[in-house]
Amino acid sequence: MTERRKIIIDTDPGQDDAAALMLAFASADELEILGITTVAGNVTLRLTSRNARIVCELCGNTDVPVYEGADRPIERKLVTAEHVHGKTGLDGAVLDEPTMAVRSQHAVDFIIETLRREPAGSVTLCTLGPLTNVGLALKKAPDIAPRIRELVLMGGGFFEGGNITPAAEFNIYVDPQAAAIVFGSGIPLVMMPLDVTHQLMTTKARVARLAALGTRPAKVMVEWLEFFERFDEEKYGSDGGPLHDPTVIAYLLRPELFSGRHCNVEIETASELTVGMTVVDWWRVSGRTPNAQVMRNVDAEGFFNLLIERFARL
Repeated sequence: MTERRKIIIDTDPGQDDAAALMLAFASADELEILGITTVAGNVTLRLTSRNARIVCELCGNTDVPVYEGADRPIERKLVTAEHVHGKTGLDGAVLDEPTMAVRSQHAVDFIIETLRREPAGSVTLCTLGPLTNVGLALKKAPDIAPRIRELVLMGGGFFEGGNITPAAEFNIYVDPQAAAIVFGSGIPLVMMPLDVTHQLMTTKARVARLAALGTRPAKVMVEWLEFFERFDEEKYGSDGGPLHDPTVIAYLLRPELFSGRHCNVEIETASELTVGMTVVDWWRVSGRTPNAQVMRNVDAEGFFNLLIERFARL
């Protein structure tokens, strides 16, 4: 048996964050979740922490520790996305309030302590929301950067543009200062931008395959997706909406589903017009040193086959 990959999942659930967590839970033979850290983003920190624990309990993974992190970006005021995810962040299904507690340690300190404790190069950070917790950890303890095996993030966009402003994708826009710290850190980065996630539409046929599993986790996820899709269906006129965050976990499980290019990415932090933009030097015209593996394409059918096969395990 191959050794399980050690991961920390940093998240702001969010229906698509929930799908990513569930994919990770269903892949316990390949992934060892050292902890889940929560951050303010799609909704406030109180709700993202609540939602992470709801997903843990839904999947019977109450032994995975949950740590609360930053309740606001490093410099900016918090921008949230209730218009997409609903007032709780997980609108669409009615579940009991979680009974498991968050751990007392702050998420930033947990990240630092874990990276210092575990062998260098053994822990992967999986970020599904704004990069505030990781940015703060790097500011507080720069020595952790070379100890990180890889950081796989959902965030940014280039040819696809933005989804919260014409130039910016939501996760980067919420805390561009944190993103700038991460992209300037020297950590091996893998970026899942809107260019990839917009190829992964939760079509009626794909959601029907998930519903056919008949399990409670699958049923709840279908209800979440049906709520979550409505915003993007209206916005894009599409059959379903893009499923963003599970790309991070899918990449760890099946990297061959994705293709891209190693190139330089800089984060715009100053311009009022384009703040939060990921300036991707796809054509390598700037002369700047590549700092991220930026994904451009994905095998959509392979991705959804993986998702449904793993959800059948929950």
